[in-house]
Amino acid sequence: MSLYKIIFSPTGGTEKVADQLVRAFAQEVKTIDLTDFATDFQQISLMEEDLCIVAVPSFGGRVPKIAAERLGKLKANGAKAILIAVYGNRAYEDTLLELKTILTDSGFFCVAAVAAVAEHSIMRQFAQGRPDKRDLEQLSQFGKQIRQRMEENRMPADLALPGNRPYREYNGVPIKPSAKKNCTNCGLCAKKCPVQAIPLDDPSKTDHETCISCMRCVSICPAHSREVNKILTSIAASKMKKACSARKENELFMEA
Repeated sequence: MSLYKIIFSPTGGTEKVADQLVRAFAQEVKTIDLTDFATDFQQISLMEEDLCIVAVPSFGGRVPKIAAERLGKLKANGAKAILIAVYGNRAYEDTLLELKTILTDSGFFCVAAVAAVAEHSIMRQFAQGRPDKRDLEQLSQFGKQIRQRMEENRMPADLALPGNRPYREYNGVPIKPSAKKNCTNCGLCAKKCPVQAIPLDDPSKTDHETCISCMRCVSICPAHSREVNKILTSIAASKMKKACSARKENELFMEA
């Protein structure tokens, strides 16, 4: 059996969660990075005995569109999948259900799922510092529970997950990063943007129509020159404060 970590983690929070579950299986892991636009995902073929930990952030209660498209190109051939939806302490809504449908259509067998909280990628005051020590301990236990179920061959034939069909509508947010005057044109953001919204020949620019507000460029800029509009972010944070302030707990799903 090969262990795969299939992740879409623009700012690192989703990967932190996935890594904690990976550790429960105590073996070498191969990574498939869904943010890498240069990868030919159609050429990736898995085997039935493989186990894949598939982790995505929840964007407006949905699987990020580009992640869904790239997952849909994989050839799973019956590989087992542990699903992870990571959200910024508001809600994950239809994310897990949509992720299960995408993976099932690609030939995965979905055996368990986790909904986990990580620091909000845009309004970082929400779930600040998460996953924290308490989260990591809980996620570690989740991993051990899933492993035990698999070793005992007690996996659900049809994993039951929360969510609704049709999925909630999500058309993105108007908060798009832009470069300040101290941009050095190093091009790192352009090379790492999952949707190529930043031109390589002029990385101080951003194609706002293509940008998915994933905050990858903001998080990796060595000059800290990329930022979002503070006024728009403040307005959005005020609207979300009630929904995002109280601590939400991680959830594990292993039943049919």
